Formats: sequence, C-alpha cells, structure tokens
Amino acid sequence: MRYILLLILLFVLIPTGYVRFSKGALSRWHVDPLTAVPGEKSNYFQMLPSGGQARSPVFPISTEKLAVEFDNLVMGEPNVTRFAGSPAELHVTYIQRSRRIGYPDYVSVRFIDCADGTSTLAVFSRARYGRSDFGVNRARVERWVKALGQAVSG
Repeated sequence: MRYILLLILLFVLIPTGYVRFSKGALSRWHVDPLTAVPGEKSNYFQMLPSGGQARSPVFPISTEKLAVEFDNLVMGEPNVTRFAGSPAELHVTYIQRSRRIGYPDYVSVRFIDCADGTSTLAVFSRARYGRSDFGVNRARVERWVKALGQAVSG
C-alpha cells in the first residue's frame, strides 16, 4: 500500500503541482502580439489588425477605455490572473488555467489607437504545454472579443 501511495505521489501529484504552480519566464510569455512569431506547434491563435489567423475588429472607444473594458471582462473569467503588464500600459499578458489540472494558456494583448477616437487590439493566445490546443485558444479569443464588442456598444 505504501508503494502505491508513493507511486501516486511521484507520477501524479508532483507533476500536477508543477503544472499548476509553475511560473513562466516574463521574457518568453509577455510578448507583443504584433511582433510575436508563433512556433511550429499548432497550440496558438493570433488575432491581429492585419495578418494573423483572424482580423481584429475596430471598437468605437478610445484605446484606454478599450484596455480597461477588456481587463474587466477577462478578470471576471474563471481561473484568470494578470501575469504582466497593465491596462494603463496598453499591453497585458494574462494566464488562464484549465479547470482540473491547471494547464496554463498565456494571452498577450496590445491595445492600439486607430485615430478618430476608435481603437483595436492584437491578441496572441497560446498553450504552454502540448502540440495542439484543440481550438481552445481561438474559441477563447473569439468569445472574449465578442463579449467586448457587446460591452462597449451596449
């Protein structure tokens, strides 16, 4: 029985604890979505004003207001923490962890002034572990941007 408990500790609890509580290197994960170059894995999603896998919408509010609205929306999501940056800096990286094991996904956002009082954003969302994200990053970004659009227009 002791050996079974030891095996559980070694092969389940310790790796799970590492995944859940590990912190990423700031220089690797807090990146500018406009200049970030995705790796060879398919575990990411980029929404950019031009290029990327989807085009960012333009919002009818200032860049500063967009950053605050986005931050309020994202920080209300489950298992989200602010990793680096702030809305005041117009550049933030968030971590959202999976519910059970706590796998981290890093979401870097840059807020961009479009002139005439409008703004847009660039988003680079990626999984820290694994080769594929099964569309999780795309679904998250599209859900957040849709909710943001509803929040600023309503």
